[in-house]
Amino acid sequence: MSIQLDFSGEIVLVTGGATGVGFAIARAFGLCGATIALNDLSEDRVEAAREQLRQESIACRGYMADVRDAGAVSAFVTTVEEELGAPSVVVANAGLYPNTPFLDLSEAEWDRVIDTNLKGVFLVCQAAAQLMVRAGKAGRIIVVSSTAAQRAIWGWSHYCTSKAATVMLTRAMALELGMHGIRANAVLPGYIDVAEGGRHLSLAYREGARSVASLRRPGTPEDVARGVLMLASPLADYINGAAVVIDGGASAGPVALWVVDP
Repeated sequence: MSIQLDFSGEIVLVTGGATGVGFAIARAFGLCGATIALNDLSEDRVEAAREQLRQESIACRGYMADVRDAGAVSAFVTTVEEELGAPSVVVANAGLYPNTPFLDLSEAEWDRVIDTNLKGVFLVCQAAAQLMVRAGKAGRIIVVSSTAAQRAIWGWSHYCTSKAATVMLTRAMALELGMHGIRANAVLPGYIDVAEGGRHLSLAYREGARSVASLRRPGTPEDVARGVLMLASPLADYINGAAVVIDGGASAGPVALWVVDP
């Protein structure tokens, strides 16, 4: 059996798609023939990303909306349906990760992270799933979580909590939407080198995070995009409710801790 990653004729909605991992995901689907509905919070970023994709002959429309706002999400998802049709693939990628020690964490920052990383996933996935069900589409939902869902990281109590919750939300969606032919899965990236993100992270943290993958190279946005493509493809037709780790082996065990000299 020959299976190609061909998404021709499909509408793929990507939130937080203007930069970093989100842009790599949107581009990967576009290069496989999909029409992209690209969402981000900034109109300037949306337009810049859309122009980059157009230069590669990728069909794309941009939609500025705050995923924390139920009214804005409903409006932009409805507009996607009106302009392009109901999406068959939704990638809930929008998220943020400020770093603040637990003892200093404000309620406002907690709410901003939880509302973006968790509530935003709920609002987007529910609105899109409702469109899929009405259209009778066998859709696919992929949530971009993090390996921070599996272990605490200093200064990220809100981020880790939000990402752990998205994994459970993904499983709940898989349970309830499967009868409609909709699969829901999550990807859990480890540390990913993103040019325009992570500037607030210390150099020591970034260098340490790059060194722990047993594959001996840092992760890239394209690595995550390939995992998302796989889960949206026919290769994953019987995968539902999974949490797929994409970290180069970092979570498998400590790469530099040898019992005997290698």
